[in-house]
Formats: sequence, structure tokens, C-alpha cells
Amino acid sequence: MEIDILELSDRSAKFILSNTTAAFANGVRRAMLADVPTLAIDDVNIYNNTSVLYDEQLALRLGLIPLTTSFDDFVPQDKCTCDGAGCPACTVSLTLSVETDESGQTIVHSGDIVSSDPNVQPADKNIPIIDLRVGQKVVLEAIAHMGYGNKHAKWQAGVACGYKIMPIVTFEGCDGCGICINSCPRNIIQLIDGSAMVADEDLLKCSLCRLCQDSCDINAITVSADEKSFIFTMESDGSYTAQQLILNAVNTIKGKASEMQNILSTL
Repeated sequence: MEIDILELSDRSAKFILSNTTAAFANGVRRAMLADVPTLAIDDVNIYNNTSVLYDEQLALRLGLIPLTTSFDDFVPQDKCTCDGAGCPACTVSLTLSVETDESGQTIVHSGDIVSSDPNVQPADKNIPIIDLRVGQKVVLEAIAHMGYGNKHAKWQAGVACGYKIMPIVTFEGCDGCGICINSCPRNIIQLIDGSAMVADEDLLKCSLCRLCQDSCDINAITVSADEKSFIFTMESDGSYTAQQLILNAVNTIKGKASEMQNILSTL
């Protein structure tokens, strides 16, 4: 298996996964979406809420705020030695205490949340939570637990993970009529030295619609796919960096495979 990184930033990545199967590529995608545990607010103790939102609505909004997570410092609650009672290994306490300012209006943002652990913070500081008006106040304690995306969307670290098969476009006997250039919806076909072609960097944009192939009167274009290569794109919600999320997903798959191997060896 080979990996060719095309784009990499804190929140997103694009890479080519080669010499592998669709089953493995889909396994990585599913692991990023559902199997990498993250921290999310799961319990909320509301001490004072005079805002227009009901307590339940406020708690739901807090639960969907992504929190930075360390895969090595915390364990999922169902695997913790505290048996779900809550301890520093699986839970983090966060507080929110805000009231209207002198102008009589305050917009509460995720950056107003104070965490007991400096390494666990809202991934984005500017997520609006509630708009407080004159005399309104919110005081609460939120408890974040480690959990999995297959249990609830608030624990889903991967928010946009997908892949497509690597396209293969070949031109043989092209007469340079240019019909295929006008038929391509992605505008990736060029006419160079009297023959149509697709540059390597533009090939990644091909959607395998085969409109160029169908428009060619002399059958000079063949559009196919490399079923062992995949163009992968992913985005993190900020709980992990894109690189950390990919590595954690692969390690999760590796751990499950090892666990299955150990079970089968006892049969």
C-alpha cells in the first residue's frame, strides 16, 4: 500500500491511497467517522438559566461543540476502570458563567467556556451558544466524556470523509477535433500538439461521467478506473488535527484486527 499526500492542513487532508482495496479504504473512512473516540459534553448541571432557551436546548447546543482531545490521555468511559462513575481518565469538567454586560446584551460563545484541563478546550472559540438580553444569566457545569461517533454525532471527529476511485483517461488516434473539450463538465481536457489530453493534476477532478468518451465519433477516448487506487478527502471537526485523526483511525483498525486475531487463536 502507498500513500501520496496531496494536501494537508490542520483541519483537512487529501491523499491518494494506492495498491489497496475498496474494503480497506472504506474501513479507514468509517473508522474516522465512528470508531475514533473523542471528548464531548454529555452531562450538564444547570444552576441558573434565565435565558430564552430551555435547559434541554442549551444542553444540546453545548454537546455539539467540538472539544480538543488527546487520544493518549483519555479513555472511553465504557473502557475506564471507574466503571462509568467518572474520573480524570475519562471525564473533564467545564464551566460556563455569563450574564449581560452594561449594554444589556451579550452573545455567549464557546470561548467563554472554562475547562478544568488546559489541554481540553473548544476547538473553535467563536461558536455562538446563546444571546442574552437585559438581566439574563447562565451558570452551569458541563461534564465531557469520551465516546464514539457510532453512538452519537457529537462524538464524531470526522465530519467530511470520503473517497473515489482513481480515474484513467487515455487518448489513442485523436484527430484534435475538440468535441470532447466542450463536452467535459469539469473542463480538464486540453488540446496540445493536435491531440487531446488530461494533465495528471487535472485527472483527480475527473468524475468518471464518460461524457467525453461518448462524444468522440472515432472512439479515441477510453475512460476507466484503477480499482486499487483511491482519492481520499477528509475533514476534522477540530477534536484532532487531520493527521492525528488519520493515524488514530488506522491504529483503531490495527487494534481491532489484533483483538480478532487473539480471539481466533483461542478457538
